[in-house]
Amino acid sequence: MSDTSALTVLGQTVQHAIAHVEVFPAPAHVSSVTFTTDELSSICPVTQQPDIATVVIEYEPNEFCIESKSLKLYLWGFRDRAVFAEALAAEIAAEVMETAKPYAVRVHLTQRPRGGIEVSAVAEMFSDAD
Repeated sequence: MSDTSALTVLGQTVQHAIAHVEVFPAPAHVSSVTFTTDELSSICPVTQQPDIATVVIEYEPNEFCIESKSLKLYLWGFRDRAVFAEALAAEIAAEVMETAKPYAVRVHLTQRPRGGIEVSAVAEMFSDAD
């Protein structure tokens, strides 16, 4: 059984966004993890209109895996933030890289069309370790 002592939101009633995802020790032989949601919302920095996006987060675990409830609560924090889709993809990738320390992470964010234009952004990061 893996050590879950560092997890603070799983099994708790949490009614607010959190600043960082939580992690647990990665099980042996897990080579890829993918999270997908079509409920990511943020605010356009220019028009202040809501933006809704689908995000796919794929990573190759090294020592840690991301706990999914904490990811949901982390993503919730963007709903009132003014951020462009490209910066949002990069920020999520950086959070995964900083907190979970995977071998690699890829975030593919697709913002629903507004004004007839769909925005798709991909952010990738790789660990410096050999």
